Amino acid sequence: MSSSRRSWRRAGEALRGWRSRQWTVAGAGALATAILVGAPTDVVPNPLFGRSVPVQWWNYPALAVTAALAGIVLSTYVRGPAVREPSSAPEPRAADGGRLGAIGGVLSFFAVGCPVCNKLVLVLLGASGALSYWAPLQPLLAVLSAGLLAEAALRRLSLQTECPVTASA
Repeated sequence: MSSSRRSWRRAGEALRGWRSRQWTVAGAGALATAILVGAPTDVVPNPLFGRSVPVQWWNYPALAVTAALAGIVLSTYVRGPAVREPSSAPEPRAADGGRLGAIGGVLSFFAVGCPVCNKLVLVLLGASGALSYWAPLQPLLAVLSAGLLAEAALRRLSLQTECPVTASA
């Protein structure tokens, strides 16, 4: 069986083994992400922020996918039921998906944000450049963001069911 299939299988096993605590954190994390990304970008309407360019139709599903995946990644940091001794728990690795999740979350903010409200884009490209060059790239950023968050979730979930290797004494 390929390692990709094994990862998917392990991730599914991890999700099936989640208790209400993990699902609660996933839901709360998804809601927090939706507010933290959606409010400043005005995808979630609020009186504090506005945008010069109307929200695009794809901003809503992009925000929903981002929020759901970010909630899942966040909940992988919650300790599940004690199955093993703490000393035999696997050591965290650099490739556990944490950085991918963080990058995916930041990219989602740029993906759903107003193209001419982003000061960095305005300084680099100007208003017409933001609309001509940046705005068409935003859906691609949304897909990239979702891909990074999905990969982070897959890696983190598959690590939850991985058996630790213990050194013999």
